[in-house]
Amino acid sequence: MRHKVYVVKCPGYDQAEEKLSELMALMGGMSAYVGEGEEILLKVNLLQAADPDRAVSTHPAVAAAAARQVRGAGARAVICDSPGGYRSTEAMLRRVYDTCGMTRAAEASGAELSFDLAAEEVPFPQGGLVKHFKVLRPIRQADGVLNLCKLKTHVFMSMTGAVKNSFGAIPGLGKVGCHTRFQKKEQFADMLLDLSGLVAPRLSIMDAVVGMEGEGPGASGTPRAMGLLLACESPLALDLVAAEIIGLPRAHNPVLLAAERRGLTPVRIEDVEVVGARLDELRLKDFRLPAGVREDMTGMPRLLRPLAAPARRLFGRAPRVDPEKCVGCGVCRDACPVKAISLTDKKAGIDGKRCIRCYCCHELCPESAVAISAQR
Repeated sequence: MRHKVYVVKCPGYDQAEEKLSELMALMGGMSAYVGEGEEILLKVNLLQAADPDRAVSTHPAVAAAAARQVRGAGARAVICDSPGGYRSTEAMLRRVYDTCGMTRAAEASGAELSFDLAAEEVPFPQGGLVKHFKVLRPIRQADGVLNLCKLKTHVFMSMTGAVKNSFGAIPGLGKVGCHTRFQKKEQFADMLLDLSGLVAPRLSIMDAVVGMEGEGPGASGTPRAMGLLLACESPLALDLVAAEIIGLPRAHNPVLLAAERRGLTPVRIEDVEVVGARLDELRLKDFRLPAGVREDMTGMPRLLRPLAAPARRLFGRAPRVDPEKCVGCGVCRDACPVKAISLTDKKAGIDGKRCIRCYCCHELCPESAVAISAQR
């Protein structure tokens, strides 16, 4: 089966409404995915409380445009996510919605914001690795899910897009437990594929108007203008095209490699049809991947590159706290799956012997106070 990924060029968020309408028209309209009277959950990416201009989260203009499309099809639109690194409270979630612009998006589009923080244990016997998950109740109760993901680099998984956005279905600090259980990239990728299968979005829409390059996916990454909106029924196919756009090598794409091991499709760009633009016109030649990926690609002879990842685990890159930037907020401590971080005199410190290099501290630090650097 040839999967189709639809693309429109969107130079700025002031055109998000118009361009998303064009995108959906290519796919037969939102009514092809949403039924009248249904409750449709818009699963946005809200990693942390960050201004939309920092490109950390799904932009509110994209969320508002999608919500209007859903409501135009006669359905109820509910914006939902569970940010990582935070204890789940309504006050916390309200602050994240406000800061990320989702409160404004809901008001402008007539969507609702979900404050339901309850979770349900859900069996998933068909999972390749995980046979049950504890996920947000609103995701289970909705009639359908639209996956509104953001294209960003990711220091642990190289890239985050449609498949990785499903991780927000796990409530709050429950994500810490996943990092504890699945410490290797290969395991974590398998878990993400299972979770994406459980969430089973009807449609994934990727915000690549302004994405993120460098040391993403949090505040340490760099916003990068891309000028694109993409959509596909298959999260995996959408991520496959996104990886081609940013130039992420196959060998550094754990989700794609896990999908290939499991016989999932598509895993080859030849099995995907890009509609609305030519793929060679979309590729970003100078896109800056995470430093760890760049080092593996260029820092040693080709024959030795397969040894780079295990060598880094023994001798290589580790998170380090800049005491000048650290404000002692405790987000990194709470998010660390192996409790390797403590606060002393309102400054975070990392126990390098206990650290498993999941980089959650780097990902979630709101002050960009955690850097990933070579061990000395």
